[in-house]
Amino acid sequence: MPLALPRLPLLAGLDGYRPAWLRSDVSAGLAIAAVGLPSAIAYPAIAGLPPETGLYASIAPLVAYAFFGPSRQLIVGPDAATMTVLAAVLTTIFAAPGVTADRVAVAALLALVVGTLCLIARAIRLGVLATFLSRPILTGFFAGISLSILIGQIGRFTGIEVASEGLIGPVLELVQKIGSVHLPSLFLALASFALLQASRAMHSPIPGPILVVVLAVLLSAMFDFETHRIAIVGDIPGALPPLAMPSIGNIHLQPLLLGGAAIFLVSFGSGIIAARSFGAKAGHHVDPNRELTGFGAANIAAGLFGAFPVTASDSRTAVNLLVGGRSQVASLVAAAALMSTVLFFGDILRILPIPALGAILAATALSLIDIAALKQIWRVSRIEFIFALIAMWGPIGLGVLNGVIIAIAATLVYILQKSMFPHDALLGRIPGRDGFYKLHRAPAARPVFGLTICMIQGSLLFYNTDHVQERLRVIADELPADTRWLVIDASAIPQIDSTATIMLEEVHADLKNRGIALGLAELHTDARAMLSRAGVIDKIGSEMIFEGIEDALRAFNGDALSVTA
Repeated sequence: MPLALPRLPLLAGLDGYRPAWLRSDVSAGLAIAAVGLPSAIAYPAIAGLPPETGLYASIAPLVAYAFFGPSRQLIVGPDAATMTVLAAVLTTIFAAPGVTADRVAVAALLALVVGTLCLIARAIRLGVLATFLSRPILTGFFAGISLSILIGQIGRFTGIEVASEGLIGPVLELVQKIGSVHLPSLFLALASFALLQASRAMHSPIPGPILVVVLAVLLSAMFDFETHRIAIVGDIPGALPPLAMPSIGNIHLQPLLLGGAAIFLVSFGSGIIAARSFGAKAGHHVDPNRELTGFGAANIAAGLFGAFPVTASDSRTAVNLLVGGRSQVASLVAAAALMSTVLFFGDILRILPIPALGAILAATALSLIDIAALKQIWRVSRIEFIFALIAMWGPIGLGVLNGVIIAIAATLVYILQKSMFPHDALLGRIPGRDGFYKLHRAPAARPVFGLTICMIQGSLLFYNTDHVQERLRVIADELPADTRWLVIDASAIPQIDSTATIMLEEVHADLKNRGIALGLAELHTDARAMLSRAGVIDKIGSEMIFEGIEDALRAFNGDALSVTA
């Protein structure tokens, strides 16, 4: 019998739990822990953090989301894109003079900032932010981030200390230091990378990262990699961190808050895309506002336990669905398994070679480049493909943090581009049929003698009123000499601002000088209220405001009859 839990954020992921699900959830939880372990150890290196922070970020957030998250099957944890943005934010914070804070503490503070922003956004229902970064722009942005991650693995693959930043600098530095490449490290990294690609191509039942970690640890134990100058992970604390507020230290507040906002936007955007993708597969509706609660709790837990910002994890959620996890009990089992790893297997993990982790990161980075999605964007919309390339160029050319700004700017430009030039169409009648039809699409449609009806499709706002006014002027210039009315079909104009009211006044005056009356049909409530407050309706005349186009036609025919009489 299902458990009847209250429908509150707390334990929503366990609502209706059936004891028969326990076996599947335990199996899924162990699989999640196994798949998540390699990335948990590898991802912190992107941001210059010790490997144990990745383990902490894979434990406390899982428990928090299980209690506060709305999804039964979504799994949270470290994410490569989020880690790359975190790395850029940390670089910016520590570049300021006089900063003395600990890097791990600042990462934990950023997790608290992200979690707080999630809860604030939830309180004011800003889940719509999940759709602010469009899929084409996120696709391009993640591709750019993946190239940044790939370049960042040069040092781990070769054993060379790389000081240069950006895309080209590290490659040029590698060429200059080619004689210093540590060949055993390079061979191990390339072999690990090849194994990862082979396991993916062959659809291995054992995930590639697990194979790489197990084999790398065994080889490290057999051949004592440390004595052969192959870098290893090193000591991992054999205990969990205490629940505590991270020490603020001497840091500047502004970059901390701005950096947290950048991480929040990217992590929430990518997290909701993952949630919706897996929700569609499982047949579950995803509410971005409710997910904000779960993500907020997960990030606050990460911050209080010495970790870093997290979001939905594609790989872990995919494993959960594949193995058959039915509820957030799988998250709790995974957290318990990873906790046991920290407490009892630290000595084994310490000899894990760094080149193998570099190979895991490189393979992860390649998986972020969605070639199929880019091809689809190219086929569907060339302009959106250009925006995807702009978003890709941001992290590569200007750095990851600036890349976030570029992606946001590209989104704003894209939104403006879509709404700056509203379409318009002249409407007419088809003999023997009801309704009005666009003249350019219906060859049989004919304009009404003496009456011109123009449909405008889009809001009239300050940045597009000049274009609309010019289009109406051109239409007026081309009207037949016997035209007496020009009626704007406003059914597709959801919003009108104060600038647009002035524009309509000017159109009315221009048409009046031509001997043509301006009318408006099917005004939305808000638009009508705006025109009324601005006095436009009084100037046009309430008799020229119509509920529908048919009403305008009847009024025109009545007026025409009175003129004829």
